[in-house]
Amino acid sequence: MLISHIRNLLLAIITIFTDSQMPFSLDHYHVSEEFGFILPAPMVELPPYYQPWMDIAQHVTDLIYSHMLRSHILKMPLLNTQYLKSHKEQRLAHLALSVMTMGYVWQEGENDTVEVLPHNLAIPYWEVSQSLGLPPILTHADAVLANWKKRDPQGPFDMENLELIFTLPGEDSVRGFFLVTLLVELAAVPVIKSIPVVINGVQCGDAETVTRALEELSQAIQGMTDALKLMHAHVEPEVFYGIMRIYLSGWKDNACMPAGLMYEGVQAEPMEYSGASAAQSSLLHCCDELLGIKHEAKSGAFLNRMRNYMPPAHKRLIQDISLQPSLRDFVQQQASEPLTAAFQLCVTKLLAFRSYHINVVSCFITVPAARARKLRKQDISCQKETVSKAPTALEETGTGGSGIMSFLKTVTNIKMFQPNLHNQQIPGVPQKTHLRALKCTDAS
Repeated sequence: MLISHIRNLLLAIITIFTDSQMPFSLDHYHVSEEFGFILPAPMVELPPYYQPWMDIAQHVTDLIYSHMLRSHILKMPLLNTQYLKSHKEQRLAHLALSVMTMGYVWQEGENDTVEVLPHNLAIPYWEVSQSLGLPPILTHADAVLANWKKRDPQGPFDMENLELIFTLPGEDSVRGFFLVTLLVELAAVPVIKSIPVVINGVQCGDAETVTRALEELSQAIQGMTDALKLMHAHVEPEVFYGIMRIYLSGWKDNACMPAGLMYEGVQAEPMEYSGASAAQSSLLHCCDELLGIKHEAKSGAFLNRMRNYMPPAHKRLIQDISLQPSLRDFVQQQASEPLTAAFQLCVTKLLAFRSYHINVVSCFITVPAARARKLRKQDISCQKETVSKAPTALEETGTGGSGIMSFLKTVTNIKMFQPNLHNQQIPGVPQKTHLRALKCTDAS
């Protein structure tokens, strides 16, 4: 009798906790209060046992230019990954092995790729990747989120005081590309911090709190756009397109490596992985899920696939945001002018960020690609033209394997609901931009 009573009491308590909405929190998603998705204070040295990796990874660029990287890697000892104890040690190991792998595959450009990654690189790379839940290829989480250090540890987090841990061919443009992208991630920290405020406000029916959080979110998205504008000052388009870009490319949907890459000692069949891509950043995925933005089928499928290249905790955050009560429905139900305006402004700022990204892609890929094609058609001897060194297979695709411009244009064609306030002016947003953002449909 007593046991039955206790059991019923426990079931009642469980039911109470199940029925009640627990506050949404970022505590379990490897998100930093100060740095967001960025790995705080990455390690810059591995334990001495792994010095053979570090010796090569720290000199990848010079070894590529001397055509000696592959021979150095083939002589490298097969190391055991069991001595990598902490998450940060594993992240640094993954970064080092990723840089070596990209250099090994692309050392001789698109015309002399390899079919097999040697076992002394492939086996530890696979083991570290499995432990972290990341694929065995260079990702945004490696090249950007975990590839930074401060010159002055007490100094500011800015371009002058930041340096890369490992680099690739492309000199200052490589540094600029990765670090500007890092600053975009840093500018997005208020976006990430606003997410639980918005979700909990919706759960509590608190329109005022949600409105304030959305206003902060839209300001932060503007900050992301402002940070992205630094790309023009720190990256040379010809260098990015002609030298650097191939080292971010993968072996999926890539005509240079149609069969993929065999990881020797891991699997007998080749495997395919996409290269590093901005679509692997968790930021816009979180914004899309929070704002209820849906993409057309092909683009949506590509974006969903890119989530497999994120740290698992960040991917889980995106999924969990999608499971929360709908912010869009809440905005419509509340019929509050300030709330609707704040929501619309977030959508417009997000569209503006994506539109500016198209501008950057045009400058750094489309225009140099056109120049390279022109030189080939004219059969001009262009040894000194940097753009001529770029792989022809990547002229129309992104490093992640997407048809780059068509993809980017579809993600600025967003299905949006038509709010009751469609005739009202949103403060700080031109009416023409506002209406265009609200009336977007799928691209044909």
